[in-house]
Amino acid sequence: MDSFTSDGLRFDVTEYGASSTDGIPVLLLHGFPQTAASWEPVARRLADAGHRVLVPDQRGYSPGARPAGRRAYRVEELVDDVVALLDAAGGGPAHVVGHDWGAVVGWALAALHPERVRTLTAVSVPHPAAFVKAMVTSRQVALSWYMYAFQLPGVAERVLGRPGGLATAARRAGQSPQRARRDEAALAAKGGLRPAVTGAVNWYRAMPFWEHRGLQLTVSAPTLLVWSDGDVAISRAAVDGTPRWVTGPYRLEVLSGVSHWIPDEVPDRLADLVLEHVAERG
Repeated sequence: MDSFTSDGLRFDVTEYGASSTDGIPVLLLHGFPQTAASWEPVARRLADAGHRVLVPDQRGYSPGARPAGRRAYRVEELVDDVVALLDAAGGGPAHVVGHDWGAVVGWALAALHPERVRTLTAVSVPHPAAFVKAMVTSRQVALSWYMYAFQLPGVAERVLGRPGGLATAARRAGQSPQRARRDEAALAAKGGLRPAVTGAVNWYRAMPFWEHRGLQLTVSAPTLLVWSDGDVAISRAAVDGTPRWVTGPYRLEVLSGVSHWIPDEVPDRLADLVLEHVAERG
């Protein structure tokens, strides 16, 4: 596969591996402000282990999937895109792995379409309902200041849409300079940096319009949450509130001395955790 369609939009997707050990693909969902390319080291490890791996550029990131208006980027729309990908890939469930905003989509997919998720691995970001509660009970609200700034029309485009702007912001969030430049270049190559920034930031701007506010829904899939104590965006309070929203088997893995950018920083460690989780719970 190199593309699929959803709601009349065309999405780019990268496929690794020719088969799967259990017939169930592994789906890798990127976060902000990255693309499918950020998953390459992890994807190759999973494919080498015999899995079929699908890595899409999601709504707003694929040049053919940038609808106008904030409401088009609600989490329910993002989930529908993933369902369309799974339908195009054969119609069955998947082992779902998501980082950052990709983890949010993974949580929502598992809550709204439990039959499509065999296992869930959420990287960096805990259950959205636990995150929302932490916003009012911990320092999470201070860590998430940028989410409010992104709501202001044109601000993100002016700051992040200029050359070097997005890379600078990523470095301040703990990303290495080389990888920050890589991510900015990957977005710029997909129809220009400014349109890509608008598409990516619209995920934040659509949050007030979610049909399922705060996603206060439980997840029954076997779930692994991988969080790092060097994360400058996600508090431990949000992580600790996650178990109440998971009714199936749940495990927390805390990586010491690692930043928010887990797939980039420790891809082999993350791949090992995913393979272990899939083998044990899949």
